[in-house]
Amino acid sequence: MTLQNQRFRNRDDIFLFLKHYFIKEFEIQEDRFLPEISLYEDLSLDSIDAFNIAGMIEVETDIEITDDDLKKIITIQDIVDHMARQLELDPSSVSSFGQLR
Repeated sequence: MTLQNQRFRNRDDIFLFLKHYFIKEFEIQEDRFLPEISLYEDLSLDSIDAFNIAGMIEVETDIEITDDDLKKIITIQDIVDHMARQLELDPSSVSSFGQLR
C-alpha cells in the first residue's frame, strides 16, 4: 500500500472518497449516492465517464483499473470492492453505512 493510500483504512473511507468525487464531478445528490446504485442505469453515466473515473482513481490512489475490470464494475459497491481488494483491506470489514461489505 502506498503512503498515499494510507487514508483508506476501511471500506467506509473508500466510499466517502468516491462519494465526494461523484458529488463534485457529476453533481449527484448526496442522498442518491448509495452502494447499490448502477453507474449506467441510475446515474446515466457512459463509457467515457467510466474511463474518467478509472483514471481519477489511478491518479489519486495508484490503484489500477484495467479495461477488463471496468467491464465488471456496474455499481458503486463494485468500485469499493475492487479498490478494497487492491488495497488488501479485510474483506469482512463491516461498514458503518450498513450496506457495504
